[in-house]
Amino acid sequence: MGSYIPNTETDRSEMLAAMGRKSIDELFANIPENVRIKDLNIPKGMAELDVTRAIASLAGENKIFSVVFRGAGAYKHYIPAAVKRITANETFTTAYTPYQAEISQGILQSIFEYQTMICELTGMDAANASVYDGASAAAEAMNMCRDRGKNNIYVSGTAHPQVIETIRTYCFGYGIPVIMIPKNTDGKTDLTALKNLLADDKAAAGIYIQSPNFFGLVEDIPGASEIAHANGALLATGVNPISLGLLESPGALGADIALGEGQPLGMPLAWGGPYLGFIACKNSLMRKLPGRIVGETTDTKGERAFVLTLQAREQHIRREKASSNICSNEAHCALTAAVYLSVMGEEGFAEAARQCHSKAIYTAKQISAISGYSLVYDGEFFNEFVTQCPDTEKALKVLEKDGILGGYPLGKSQLLWCVTELNTKDEIDRMACILKEATL
Repeated sequence: MGSYIPNTETDRSEMLAAMGRKSIDELFANIPENVRIKDLNIPKGMAELDVTRAIASLAGENKIFSVVFRGAGAYKHYIPAAVKRITANETFTTAYTPYQAEISQGILQSIFEYQTMICELTGMDAANASVYDGASAAAEAMNMCRDRGKNNIYVSGTAHPQVIETIRTYCFGYGIPVIMIPKNTDGKTDLTALKNLLADDKAAAGIYIQSPNFFGLVEDIPGASEIAHANGALLATGVNPISLGLLESPGALGADIALGEGQPLGMPLAWGGPYLGFIACKNSLMRKLPGRIVGETTDTKGERAFVLTLQAREQHIRREKASSNICSNEAHCALTAAVYLSVMGEEGFAEAARQCHSKAIYTAKQISAISGYSLVYDGEFFNEFVTQCPDTEKALKVLEKDGILGGYPLGKSQLLWCVTELNTKDEIDRMACILKEATL
């Protein structure tokens, strides 16, 4: 079998040197070492079919859990069968990117419908055609907050760690300061600290707070909005879209920008992607939205038509005036989200959110009743919560033996649990029973 890697060792060395890296291992240092494959051990000269079989055999060693109690940014939800069937239509999977609006009306309309649904969901006035994922949406949102003489970005320490890292990476490229807002002992953003930080900062541009936050807790968004606006800054709020079936929208709570990871809207867990970053804002910020935006108009015959419009990206306006250089969106994922929301309907969507919340409350009570386990934070949560745990490694191993993926470990003594509408009462009771027996 021939090599499909077109560049030579010299090419690779030059690329690594340009990035300031000495080796491929150093380039991928952010990936945990224990999940990196050092050597596939595939003999040279194997036929393609044999290589395919060898790789399939390796993939067969992966553990696929039938019961999942883990979220932390990626969530297992019910996906109606119609979603996959509709989005598999070849006219959606083969269409070229909509540069030529006059010949891509179907794609443009699907994006327009998606944008409309995101606006309704978030309580905002405008949305774009999506960005790569929730983390890049957060980073792009903070870039939108910048204005003349205002460059300082504030990020809550209760946000998802990977989102924080992405914002830092974007801001590093622009030379923008990132100031962290400390976490309170109740697991939420310390708004008093935020108020003090902003008091002497005339260059404060934007504040990022995630709600529900990384620990599952619902933040005080109206309070944060009041502080931000009193100090001339904008508030960007990261959300789990399913939670908006139950909680007030960011727009109604006073946020200027709403964003998040759209994976829960009809996309299965798939080894980290492809995911969907959604981003929406108030009218005053519409011209700063990154990427593609589709608008509705009429053609020369007065018939309804769709066009790409208000695009502040460098492909469409003078580069120095561009607020973002993002060039691609997640069109098929955005379509999937729109189809999912259509199929679920307002009542179905709200019911999914209600089940997530009520089952999470039940699960929290069951786990907290076990000796050595207790809720770490008392605040309101949606479908994730943190518990103290005597030994996280031991707990996860006993659950794994029964085909259950337990909570996300936060060190050796805490677990971040997640419950969705897919978790049944029997599963919850069985999981709690296994944990209880492990402590005896």
